[in-house]
Amino acid sequence: MPAEDQISRYLEAVPEPKQSDMRRLHSTILEMNPGCKLSFFDGKDESGKVVSNPNIGYGALDKQYANGKTKELFQIGISANSAGLSVYIMGMDDKTYLQKKFGDSIGKASVTGYCIKFKALKDIDLDTLKEAIQDGMKQTHT
Repeated sequence: MPAEDQISRYLEAVPEPKQSDMRRLHSTILEMNPGCKLSFFDGKDESGKVVSNPNIGYGALDKQYANGKTKELFQIGISANSAGLSVYIMGMDDKTYLQKKFGDSIGKASVTGYCIKFKALKDIDLDTLKEAIQDGMKQTHT
C-alpha cells in the first residue's frame, strides 16, 4: 500500500483532538517541503511486535550503524502518543542542539536530543516548531 494511503488511514484512526493537530502538522510539513519523500512506520518490527507508536516520516536520511550496515530513516517524523504529539528530528550530530536553540522559545514542550513532545499545538509556538523542523531538514539534507 502506498505511503500516502497508509498515512490517510493512520490519521483517520487518531482520535480527536489529536487528529486535527496531526493533520495540521502533516499539511504544514508538506507545504514547507513540497515533494519530500513520505514514509509510514506502523510501529511493529519484522516479527509483528509493537516497538513504537506509528509515525509519519518526511524526507530520507541514511543512518550508518557501528556494524557498518546502513538503514534509510526519515529526517522528520510525527506521531500521536498517549500524552500528546511527538516530532522527531533525526540525524542531528549535536544531541544538545534542539534544546539549546529551541527549548526556551517553543512553549510547553519537552525537548530532547531528537524529539519535541507536547500535549497539543495550542501549547507551543508553531513558528518555532516550523523553524526547528526546517533546521533539521537542512542539517540532514544529503
